[in-house]
Amino acid sequence: MLIQGQKYSIIGAARSGIAVAKLLKLHGAEVFLSDKAPATKMEAAAAELSQLKIACEFGGNTERVLQSDIVVLSPGVPSDAPIVKQALTQGKKVVSEIEVASWFCEGSIVAITGTNGKTTTTALAGRIFDDAKRPAVVAGNIGLAFSQVVEDVKRDSTAIVEVSSFQLDTIERFRPRVAALLNITPDHLDRYEHSMEKYIASKCRVFENQRSGDSVVYNYDDDLVRSNVEAHVHPDVCKLPFSTKARLKQGAFVSSASLFTALDGRESDVIALDEISIRGQHNVMNAMAAALIAQSFDVPTASVRATLKNFKGVEHRLEFVRELNGVAYVNDSKATNVDSVWYALQSFSRPIIVLLGGRDKGNDYSTLYPLVEKYVKAIVAIGESGDKVMTAFKGMKPMSKAETMEEAIRQATAFASAGDVVLLSPACASFDWFENYEHRGRVFKEIVFTL
Repeated sequence: MLIQGQKYSIIGAARSGIAVAKLLKLHGAEVFLSDKAPATKMEAAAAELSQLKIACEFGGNTERVLQSDIVVLSPGVPSDAPIVKQALTQGKKVVSEIEVASWFCEGSIVAITGTNGKTTTTALAGRIFDDAKRPAVVAGNIGLAFSQVVEDVKRDSTAIVEVSSFQLDTIERFRPRVAALLNITPDHLDRYEHSMEKYIASKCRVFENQRSGDSVVYNYDDDLVRSNVEAHVHPDVCKLPFSTKARLKQGAFVSSASLFTALDGRESDVIALDEISIRGQHNVMNAMAAALIAQSFDVPTASVRATLKNFKGVEHRLEFVRELNGVAYVNDSKATNVDSVWYALQSFSRPIIVLLGGRDKGNDYSTLYPLVEKYVKAIVAIGESGDKVMTAFKGMKPMSKAETMEEAIRQATAFASAGDVVLLSPACASFDWFENYEHRGRVFKEIVFTL
């Protein structure tokens, strides 16, 4: 790809946008960065870009964006934004930040996507590589932008990248040596004209450029995932399914309460399920995916086992906060959809007081009814969707509605007895009360520590 002297416009000045601007500038491109946020909120970014001699604008996307050869989208910029539509109408090439970063990657790429479990699986795979002394960097939607670290990925290294459907929308040549598709359930459909088919097509782009020598790790138990992999993955790509229900000849499966892998005719007893340190059935599947990724790079089974025994999980994903008067407080703020809560409620053997609500995504809570009946002691409704939550679960369990997180935690504590769990697992976005799900989780933890 020709970089030197080419004109690039980058839309979005968050972490990924600034990182890809730096990368392109370093390689001789003429770079312009544009962000709709007002200049008063972007002073730090403006100062950094000025120091790097990168031209920028704030407060809107002007025609100057269209004076470039290539337009690069930061992850938060929708592909149907007016300026993006204009660029496409004019025949401009529009690509994502991960696409650009991949042009500079000398080593192997592992790309992990799915509606849920991406961050945990990415972090776990990264930890396995690190514990096994294999050179690797973890990037993408988890921590550092891919373009921020890509120059550290040499020929003997691996980039383990969490990728979203938004980032995959505008790839062109992005080709992971291992692609992992963990699951597909309805989420972010507002970005896809409320079309599940378009959302699925976006997720499946993760393997569209794969060929001989590449592998796809996928959830055999998810009908949407399995059918799309079987229909669309190139025949020369190695398929590595994982399942908690079927004994597979190739991939990962559960047998006799242990996690097994089978690769090239060799079966390995990786770990007993009760030795996996992160709880829940969904984390068994995350562990399977991470194990297959690692073993695709010949990481020994013993190394995989050691990490699975010791990995403590990721912040805001079923994160144990503290125990007080026999009540455990757990932060699952990353649970921004119903499917995540479905898994979370099955992760405890103790009665649960669950905090549900936030900015609704058109949630259908009916899939949670059997689990609420079985596992939940009480519900505290929070956020903009509090009334919807109250209506959805009316008459099923004791309920209350809170107007602040502090009030919600105090109400949940009042419902709880020794041996119970107070679980923040909202099933909703966080933007009603908070900046993002991380902010929501931090506030939850801060309040819990004041009790």
